[in-house]
Amino acid sequence: MAEPAIRIEGRRQGAFMDTVMDILPQGGNLNLCLTCGLCVAGCPATGLENMDPRKLLRMAALGMDEELMETPWAWMCTMCFRCMHVCPMQVNIPMLVYELRSRWPREKKPKGIIGSCDQGLRTEGASAVGISSEDFKFVIEDVLEEVHETQPRFKDLQAPINKEGAYFFFNQNSREPVKEPEEMIPQWKILQAAGVDWTYGTLGWGAENYCMFAAEDDHWREILVKQVEGVKKLGCSSWVNIECGHSFYSVWAGLKRFNIDAGVDFDHIVRWYARWIREGKLKPSSDWNKDLRLRFTVQDPCMAVRKSLGNPFADDLRYVVKACVGEDNFVDMFPNKTNNYCCGGGGGFLQSGFKDARLAYGRIKTNQILATKADYVVTPCHNCHAQIEELSEHYEGGWHTVHLWTMLCLSLGLLGPEGERTYLGPELAEVWLSE
Repeated sequence: MAEPAIRIEGRRQGAFMDTVMDILPQGGNLNLCLTCGLCVAGCPATGLENMDPRKLLRMAALGMDEELMETPWAWMCTMCFRCMHVCPMQVNIPMLVYELRSRWPREKKPKGIIGSCDQGLRTEGASAVGISSEDFKFVIEDVLEEVHETQPRFKDLQAPINKEGAYFFFNQNSREPVKEPEEMIPQWKILQAAGVDWTYGTLGWGAENYCMFAAEDDHWREILVKQVEGVKKLGCSSWVNIECGHSFYSVWAGLKRFNIDAGVDFDHIVRWYARWIREGKLKPSSDWNKDLRLRFTVQDPCMAVRKSLGNPFADDLRYVVKACVGEDNFVDMFPNKTNNYCCGGGGGFLQSGFKDARLAYGRIKTNQILATKADYVVTPCHNCHAQIEELSEHYEGGWHTVHLWTMLCLSLGLLGPEGERTYLGPELAEVWLSE
């Protein structure tokens, strides 16, 4: 006879489930599970560490607190909300996982996540990679000077820092100034083309907040407050997060969770791309792709779509991509939008140290992409970008992975050489190259 999926020895008096139900609104509906298995069928983490969402919930209900505290699956679930999205009873398993993570001793949590959290706490700019505000300012000014010297067309390009009274305050993911600074240039060019009055700030400029993935509320809040203070200090009227899912959600959800008033509207830049195109402030053209006929698909970031802004954001994303590459050259994954599968880059998985499990998680996403026969995957999220790029290499998918800002800047005829085209294939190396 086969071994039971869950073995219980002795009587159990679990406290974890009751505690979580007391914390979550309506108890997270944790006691309404029908054991139908829809969560299991739709979860890319199913099977990792011999675990799945339904099994995790049943173990909690059965009082298996000790076993729950030992399974690394808590760090393999990306809390992408797809299980809850398909659940007929709206059982909030992602928040069960969050509370489980919060109860792990800090010294046993993944070092990569904790390290990024601590760097954000330590630095004035809230940078998860630990770059100081002084170094950030130096990199921005250095890159800008190089553009002025090597691209005469953009001798007036600006990237303001600490500009008081600017309309927009922009966060910046730390990856660019540290590892690929030229990747920031297309974003600056887009903002200039749209006639945007904007600024970075040395206080709270970093977009990331890995303390959310560490499930440390006090630290999540501390970084968020630092970011809010950066916006308020400069007297900006609007706060915009660049292309990144987790950093957007950490602010969007954090403001609600901790009842913080930022004093300004907070939004994702993709929605502004769409708005500027509709208003005629940006005029992308897909003519460059008429003969090439390159096929594009998009990854819907769980954090910005399913977990927060929903299908209206996904529609804006597609509107912008189609304007850039041509509607006939766009092909959607299936399923998509709020029903799309997580790629496995979120939830801190990239920093968790479980690489083999993360790549196994990404097999579903790989198959989704391959089915589209796309040459390029547009990913308006840093973690999605890193994961999907690695999936292409690991599974020999053959696609290129690009940020939306790259394709938008290219379609505007503004994309510069080399560093601004790092993620493009050879067929796009010189297309509409600015002089």
